[in-house]
Amino acid sequence: MTAIHLIVGLGNPGREYETTRHNVGFQWVDELARKQKLSFKSESKFHGLTARGQLHGQEVLLLKPQTFMNHSGRAVGALVQFYKIEPAEMLVVHDELDLPPGLARLKLGGGHGGHNGLKDIIAHLGSKDFWRLRIGIGHPGERTEVSNYVLGDPRHEESELMEEAMQKAQNIAHLLIEGKTEAAMLKLHSA
Repeated sequence: MTAIHLIVGLGNPGREYETTRHNVGFQWVDELARKQKLSFKSESKFHGLTARGQLHGQEVLLLKPQTFMNHSGRAVGALVQFYKIEPAEMLVVHDELDLPPGLARLKLGGGHGGHNGLKDIIAHLGSKDFWRLRIGIGHPGERTEVSNYVLGDPRHEESELMEEAMQKAQNIAHLLIEGKTEAAMLKLHSA
């Protein structure tokens, strides 16, 4: 049972990306930080915004890379090296094309599924064995449309479903942080 020491939310920096489908990872860690009364500060050596605090009896770091999605690994790699965090002690929160809006799923390891943020993290870590919290955004149907789709804002009804899924995932955050991943998966996947 491995406790989670680092939670990475994936997204793109800048106001124009704030509400896009690709930024649900940022949105999720922002909400976690807000609930736990943690505030982010810019740390250039980690190429990102970090927040730290005691969550559910564990020292936890939150990271929002400011490198743009395709270079997320630079930020994650720098922080993981500095704090000697093992991949299994890390949770990456990201948008997932293969899940419909309204679903959130947890998994350990696996490929990047074409997600450039994950691809870069795997390249920098040299490992796929970290936890992922996948927040469904649905698929536009055409591969050629993916880039515009993920960088676009969700429709109102999608947005509501995504919000629900993120809330369900917030409700299991304490289980994840404590390393009770089986219980977290059971609760999230049957919700």
